[in-house]
Amino acid sequence: MAKKAVKKQALGRGLSALLKDPENDIQSATDKNADKVVGNIIELELNAIEVNPFQPRTHFNEETLNELATSIQELGVIQPITVRKTSFNKYQLISGERRFRASKKLGLETIPAYIRIADDNESLEMALVENIQRHDLDPIEIAISYQRLMDEIQLTQEKLSDRVGKKRSTIANYLRLLKLDPIIQTGMRDGFLGMGHGRALINIEDHNLQLDAYEQVIEKGLSVRATEELVRSLTNKTNTTKANVTVVPDYINKGNQKLAEFFGAKIEVKASANGKGKISIPFSSKEDFNRIQKLLNLD
Repeated sequence: MAKKAVKKQALGRGLSALLKDPENDIQSATDKNADKVVGNIIELELNAIEVNPFQPRTHFNEETLNELATSIQELGVIQPITVRKTSFNKYQLISGERRFRASKKLGLETIPAYIRIADDNESLEMALVENIQRHDLDPIEIAISYQRLMDEIQLTQEKLSDRVGKKRSTIANYLRLLKLDPIIQTGMRDGFLGMGHGRALINIEDHNLQLDAYEQVIEKGLSVRATEELVRSLTNKTNTTKANVTVVPDYINKGNQKLAEFFGAKIEVKASANGKGKISIPFSSKEDFNRIQKLLNLD
């Protein structure tokens, strides 16, 4: 086992020397010696690698990075990173930024890497797809990655489903999280809420009410089921309130003032969306009723 590891490492160093030879500046899969490099594990200098601007992960926990660094110090980089060649002896990360950062923390000079030759679109797609599949991204990071694949690579949800090996309904559920208030999205990224909580809260359309529910979830430490019950309660109240609110057109409001002045009483007017409605004239006594009759010339 040890002999195989030494042989593999020696091969990586040999290919690394090949890449540093200006006469072997491989830029495409059809170039000379490209078959010896692309798809092989090669020891690359860390200072020759730049971070991928398309990386979907934006937050790196220092504690877990330190744990990974300790593991690398003891066992080495078990899983090579993946890079693309950008120019002579210059590379850009496609996946493996945590391993890359942890190795730099240790002061290592090289790291094992797979080399790919790809344009920016291919690099973006590979970075997003590989990170979604291989790393424990938070739900919002996954949602952002799905949205970027759809927007920047022009993928439909169906095609995206094929690329990442997920059901379309799963992808749709992640994308819906992006409709949450930004404060709630931040809470999910910081680990205060899980995806189940987010899926429940998204059913509240009003962002102010959404935030009120979010605060209750955090303060009370509500489970997903309890959050769902809270959301049902809040949405039922909202729907009841909406049903009880009658929108009165301007022409009725103006006419109502004239009617109130004419009858000397507060007139109640109700109207439906199709224009139909009714007028209620209150009276306080028999004498008041007779007064209204006279006004209407009904006596």
